[in-house]
Amino acid sequence: MIFKRGRYSGFLRPISYIIDLLIINVLAYRFFEDNIIFINYTVSVSLLWIIIALRSNFYEIYRFTRLTNILTLIGKQGVLFILIVFAFFGVFNNLNRDPLSILNYTLFSLLCITLTKLAVFYLLKKYRLLLKGNLRKVVIIGLNQKTDQLRKFFLENPEYGYVLAKTFDLNKDDKTTLDECLAFIEENNVDEIYSSVAKLNNKELSQLIDYADNNLKILKFLPDNKEIYSKRLDFTYYGYLPILSLRKIPIEEPFNKFIKRSFDIILSIIIIVGVLSWLTPILAIFIMLESKGPVFFKQRRNGLDYKEFYCYKFRSMRPNPEAHLHQIRKNDPRVTRVGKVIRKTSIDELPQFINVLKGEMSVVGPRPHMVSHTHMYAKRIDKFMVRHFIKPGITGLAQVSGYRGEVEDDNHIINRVKYDIFYLENWSLFLDIKIVFQTIYNALRGEEKAY
Repeated sequence: MIFKRGRYSGFLRPISYIIDLLIINVLAYRFFEDNIIFINYTVSVSLLWIIIALRSNFYEIYRFTRLTNILTLIGKQGVLFILIVFAFFGVFNNLNRDPLSILNYTLFSLLCITLTKLAVFYLLKKYRLLLKGNLRKVVIIGLNQKTDQLRKFFLENPEYGYVLAKTFDLNKDDKTTLDECLAFIEENNVDEIYSSVAKLNNKELSQLIDYADNNLKILKFLPDNKEIYSKRLDFTYYGYLPILSLRKIPIEEPFNKFIKRSFDIILSIIIIVGVLSWLTPILAIFIMLESKGPVFFKQRRNGLDYKEFYCYKFRSMRPNPEAHLHQIRKNDPRVTRVGKVIRKTSIDELPQFINVLKGEMSVVGPRPHMVSHTHMYAKRIDKFMVRHFIKPGITGLAQVSGYRGEVEDDNHIINRVKYDIFYLENWSLFLDIKIVFQTIYNALRGEEKAY
């Protein structure tokens, strides 16, 4: 079946294991003069590497896996690998190896593994695109907005290796029956079936599932407009009873929480010590020379679990009673000349790293709104409150995707919420790093909505 389908993942995974273990052990050989200890190292570290990889799904990479997810897997595996290696040399401390050389070995090994993994990932994309190998023939059952988006995805992204054989429209007057769909699938040796949930009744769904199971076909369903299907559901068991949770939030996992908090603390200390320590007195002079009032502006915002906190910024407006009620507008007369500069470059947001260090905010997350606006949007905008499952951020996925600054209409805040929910359901350290670099790039380039 592997050769019949043109799928090589059955070979790629074992080969990946072998390549990674060869890299780890060949590079370690120089540390050992005694072959017995080297064999001991090879067996113990290789076994632990495999166990960790199985637990973390390190080799569960598919053609549709995002780059940020791959880098996240490498990061998690790398941290544990470094700990394992240092633990081994701690046990065999009679070897007297320099800790720095051990660290260099682990980092170089991880670099080689990363380059190999990415090379295979991207070479397979080129292989599918140019040589038409490793392809999967697919069909779509049911035509609606969601399946049409999938159809366009298959047609516009040939590097993923999906060949769309046919889309069955079950809404037409001459309605195609499910039996006719299955006959086509059988005759054309289709590998994967994508079906709309909404277009089939319970009997047809059962028939389709039974066919896929009995004929070794991969079956995947697309959510319809029913809200429950459009969630990223978490599937668990209570004993033998299957339970679906509305969503899984990666940041809530203890290890991920530790990684994100460490990232926040390190970056906030760097900014506070390296930038705010000298920038604050300089800005304070310009701010106070232009208008009377404090250097810092603090405003109540809603954070994690809807709790209120004071968010800090460099003051960019003249003191006014509307500051806590009305958001900034284009050509707002309240903004000072200094304020225009620091808002345009987003320098006014830097004091929020104090909030980050205090644990009230994160570097990356949904942007917090004024308390009055939060109450308003919570009543008007569906799913707005989901943003408060995690800490708010200085920057966020919505902001680097074009939804920053003034909320012009409901469509703007709706899209913000969509990006924020995607972020909390798909968080990774590398996604945070990507958003931070994108924010810096946008600030240096200058943004139209930064006013």
